[in-house]
Amino acid sequence: MTRFAWHASHEQVPPDTLLAAARKAEQVGFDGAMSSDHFSPWSERQGQSGFAWTWLGAAMQATSLPFGVVNAPGQRYHPAIIAQAIGTLGVLYPGRFWAALGSGEASNEHITGAPWPRKEVRNARLRECVDIIRALLRGEEVSHDGLVTVDRARVWTRPPEPPPLVGAAVSVETARWCAEWADGLITVNAPVEHLRKMIDAYRDAGGRGELHLQAHLSWAPEQERAEQLAHHQWRSNVFPPPACWDIDSAETFDAASQDVPLSTVAQSVHISSDLGQHAATLAEYAELGFDEIALHHVGVEQDEFLDAFGNSVLPQLREKVPA
Repeated sequence: MTRFAWHASHEQVPPDTLLAAARKAEQVGFDGAMSSDHFSPWSERQGQSGFAWTWLGAAMQATSLPFGVVNAPGQRYHPAIIAQAIGTLGVLYPGRFWAALGSGEASNEHITGAPWPRKEVRNARLRECVDIIRALLRGEEVSHDGLVTVDRARVWTRPPEPPPLVGAAVSVETARWCAEWADGLITVNAPVEHLRKMIDAYRDAGGRGELHLQAHLSWAPEQERAEQLAHHQWRSNVFPPPACWDIDSAETFDAASQDVPLSTVAQSVHISSDLGQHAATLAEYAELGFDEIALHHVGVEQDEFLDAFGNSVLPQLREKVPA
């Protein structure tokens, strides 16, 4: 049966408020949680960006939920540090943690002052990081000279079973490439036919493990308010690659999205005051074979959303989605 998780958006919500929301997500019946990992928000209107790894330790202690995080090793994060972080959470919370790895966005990574590489170079760098992280989680001493450099690193604190390393993809080509190295696949909501092609490409290339989906949605009791929330908070997030990878500041995202209409936002965010409609859309995603779907309500206020979806949407989904 598909698990339904709650997404913690550090770009939008202060970490203390987000921690309370994680507790509430468990209380109302969500099966898990997923965390973003940004240095910068997508928009000055969002206005937050807490440190995900500090927060993950607190949130996993405060709940019994399994958690995942989407991370980009290689520039802002050295892969040995990410291996150490994964190892520590794996020891503290056995069997409850997974990490998705992607090639990153300039808005977070430019802070190091290093040049922002071309996409093919970023993919090659990510592939090196994956091999380094896996070796460190096996207890090996690693030295490496390539797109990243490692000198005699060893992660001393490790769980008996390394947490899954999931591949992050938004294209069919990247999904196929992730099958070479990943323990699972994660993507974001898109037209059903595109998602089906991604899943097929991953599986046909030998991809193993679970399939994860992050679903962006906006709900409020009144349709107009749901639309206002989505347009205010998420219109800076509608740009396809390479723009979303290469724009390097919240200010530039805001300038670029100044005239984005609601109709464009609605292509990437499910906007509705109808809880039944949200349940039907999520059930359609589940039928594609996703093992876990993380619901990201793009509004800042989470309590009203959690109560409504816990009381109405999750029960509907458990009736609609067969085991």
